[in-house]
Amino acid sequence: MKRVSGIILLALLSLLGQAALGKSKPNLLIVVADDLGWADVGYHGSKIPTPNLDKLCKNGVELDAHYVAPMCTPTRTALLTGRYWSRFGNTTAQNEQVLPFGTVTIASAFQDSGYATFISGKWHLGSLKKWGPLQFGFQNSHGSLAGGVNPWNHLYKPGPYSVTWHRNDELIKQEGHVTDLITEETVRFIEKKREEPFFIYVPFTAPHIPIDEPQKWLNRCKHIPEERRQYAACVTHLDDSVGKFIETIDRIGQREQTIVLFFSDNGGHLNANPKSLYPKTVEKARKVGLNTPLRGQKGQVYEGGIRTPTFINWPGKLKPTKITSPLHVSDWMPTLCKLIGYKPEQELNWDGQDIWPILLGNSKTPQSRVLYTKGPGGRSTALREGEWKLIRHGSGEKGKFELFNIIKDPNEKKDLARAKPKIVDRLHEMMLQESMLDNDSIPSP
Repeated sequence: MKRVSGIILLALLSLLGQAALGKSKPNLLIVVADDLGWADVGYHGSKIPTPNLDKLCKNGVELDAHYVAPMCTPTRTALLTGRYWSRFGNTTAQNEQVLPFGTVTIASAFQDSGYATFISGKWHLGSLKKWGPLQFGFQNSHGSLAGGVNPWNHLYKPGPYSVTWHRNDELIKQEGHVTDLITEETVRFIEKKREEPFFIYVPFTAPHIPIDEPQKWLNRCKHIPEERRQYAACVTHLDDSVGKFIETIDRIGQREQTIVLFFSDNGGHLNANPKSLYPKTVEKARKVGLNTPLRGQKGQVYEGGIRTPTFINWPGKLKPTKITSPLHVSDWMPTLCKLIGYKPEQELNWDGQDIWPILLGNSKTPQSRVLYTKGPGGRSTALREGEWKLIRHGSGEKGKFELFNIIKDPNEKKDLARAKPKIVDRLHEMMLQESMLDNDSIPSP
């Protein structure tokens, strides 16, 4: 009898949870900046104008310890699969196919749950159209199949992936600035009349180099030193686009039904190469991202490379607050899939966890939780457990170790590896255990 009562209680709680979502499932807008530094948003004290991001963060849940990969493709892999990128053999920017065909992604899960799915921006999970977004759950796609592109001619680096601008996985030509084109395509998709909710993923190329901003945006950043003005203008341009998205969602009466998630794919890249690697391109930026006071930058497993500005906003559902618990980009797929009631037909082996109770303020990240980061080429690997973070440079027992108390020393100034060898050994064993699962999603030949 008690068991029956318990089942009834769980059923009632489930119904109440669904009722909290309203009569329909929420829309989802995920916006990802490219190489945005920790110190490059107004709410972190930057002088770069980001009023739209600042407002959304102020009225939402700021995630102060949200971890991503130190490079772009790996972060996108984790977002779309809920798994660490190294499970797919990926640790760096990659133009070859990353996800095996048939991989269940957050987009395919939302599509199976009755959502209209859309991407506009940088894909970079396979830079040929046969590996494009339409193969992995997106019904509509637009932007760069490869990585960052020249803002005006939309060409990627020389080679087989240089011509990359597409719509619905077919190559096209468009005129205009890359940020404007991504924005306009997204606004048009939001405005379409539909009965089903939408899942929109906007991975901007901004503020990734090469950068060449219109005078309109440079004029808004006259107070920024000239060596960073192009970069600042690029960030402000992105911020304005986010404002346009919110304005459009509000205009169609869907603001209270729409979750907005924003983060950067990795930490800021500090210096622009004056000799651009992109065709017919003059690099106009000199200094770019800024991660202070965090140590490190893009490509590194220090905090400045993997901890980025992040917030989630849902009016009336998520109360404004700041969460300092360590969270991970791989958490979003299990969290959001559970929120909309998606139940996978197979075990997806998520590394991420359902963090919705944390976002609601009902719990904190357990001290025992482990976050594993394999850096580019496996040259550096990091593992965080609670207050401790171990970094191994190199591989195996011969690697050089650094140990930081990330709570007391978030800027990683004091290496405690020699002082606390037992903690180093314990965390390294955990790191080795995690690494045994790497490459497990690569199909057998």
